[in-house]
Amino acid sequence: MAEDGSLGGILRYGLLSTSALLDLFEVRGERREAIESARRPESVVLKHPEHGRAVVRDNKPLGEKALARCLTDISPREWYRTLNGRVFFWTEEARLVKLLGARAYRERAHLVLVVDTASLLARHAQSVSLSTINSGATFPLGAPPRGSGTFRPLREFPLARPVVELTVDYAVPDVRDFILSVSRWRGGEKVGDVRWSGAR
Repeated sequence: MAEDGSLGGILRYGLLSTSALLDLFEVRGERREAIESARRPESVVLKHPEHGRAVVRDNKPLGEKALARCLTDISPREWYRTLNGRVFFWTEEARLVKLLGARAYRERAHLVLVVDTASLLARHAQSVSLSTINSGATFPLGAPPRGSGTFRPLREFPLARPVVELTVDYAVPDVRDFILSVSRWRGGEKVGDVRWSGAR
């Protein structure tokens, strides 16, 4: 799930974590700290004379009080930085559709990129970690505990556990090699396919 209008940047630079995007756009100091290490109630627009415009998505589903209750061994600041250093992929369409239809996002168009997971893993397995929870949400109440052990490398992930999120450290610069399709969605429903150079 990506910001509508971001496909050009994704094809040029790859899928970037928030930290990688802040590096690319040369965001430093207090502004970077506010984006990378705290809750973002709204999306943040970045502008750069060379790289153009990009949007850092909000993380509204992380309630601050609920997050503080469910963290086991790290601080909220460390958790935000953990999330912002990763690129996230849903492993089930149902979870994606649920997020697209959530109140905060249902009125806006979004892009959905489907990638070839086998090819992604063949090239980036050493940078992949898996999670059994939706790590970026604490709603509803009773959010599962989380901390330094939430993201497990492939070789350490218990085979019997469900995989909810697949993450790649920092960036997937060559993601265009793995894209199977791009479509535009609104409110949990597909609006149409998006044509792009290099489509299979």
